[in-house]
Amino acid sequence: MPRVIEISAFEAPELDVYARLTEAQLLNRQEPQNAMFIAESPVVIERALDAGCVPVSMLLEKKHIETAAKHVIERCGDIPVYTSTIDVLEQLTGYKLTRGVLCAMLRPEQPEVEAICGSSKRIAVLENVMNPTNVGAIFRSAAALGMDAVLLTPACSDPLYRRSVRVSMGTVFQVPWAYIGEKLEDWPEAGLERLRRMGYKTAAMALRDDSISIDSPELASAEKLAVILGTEGDGLADDTIASCDYTVRIPMYHDVDSLNVAAASAVAFWELRHKEI
Repeated sequence: MPRVIEISAFEAPELDVYARLTEAQLLNRQEPQNAMFIAESPVVIERALDAGCVPVSMLLEKKHIETAAKHVIERCGDIPVYTSTIDVLEQLTGYKLTRGVLCAMLRPEQPEVEAICGSSKRIAVLENVMNPTNVGAIFRSAAALGMDAVLLTPACSDPLYRRSVRVSMGTVFQVPWAYIGEKLEDWPEAGLERLRRMGYKTAAMALRDDSISIDSPELASAEKLAVILGTEGDGLADDTIASCDYTVRIPMYHDVDSLNVAAASAVAFWELRHKEI
């Protein structure tokens, strides 16, 4: 049974995870076994639980105990459930709770790149995508539009940052993902070689004069394809583009020169998804 605890002291150290710790502090690189993330909303918490994530505590509006959060509370077992009214919670956290339910969870151990790519036909690779909102939106598109896995270069934003998790609607727990390398110098040369060894053709999404159209038959016929997307504004690095098998563009109208990386990912994933012949 959960232990429901009415909040009376904002300074309680048990609430630091929600109110005072930064994302970097939650990551806890010195003690990775104690690293945590925050899942927000019953839907997201459910998906995290389904993926095997371990809950530590919850923070929620009192009215949700017997309504929206009842099922997830029951699934979380004997953990502390901190509660109060929404005005008190907003004073504690410093900003509006969009769903009124937060859950602190231990970070799951991430799989190796080769383990999640072994049977994957289509994967997304994010190069230096640093905006957590875009990372979350890309994961949602990857889950919905046929990507088997997502790889991130070392400079990417963490998919388990609170905003990324929320924007993804919890799909960061449904699509396998891993960092392709630990150091900045592990990408692009070493990372692309790793993809080649696993049998992937690499498609760099970039607006170049020599780019082929996204609906090119040779892309559709690739047995294993890695769709590589670059950071906001700058796009992919020149070295990355030069080392890929294909440079691919989305045809544009009305002199529009590009799409936001999250929007481009949705178009690319749908068009380049693995189609059974």
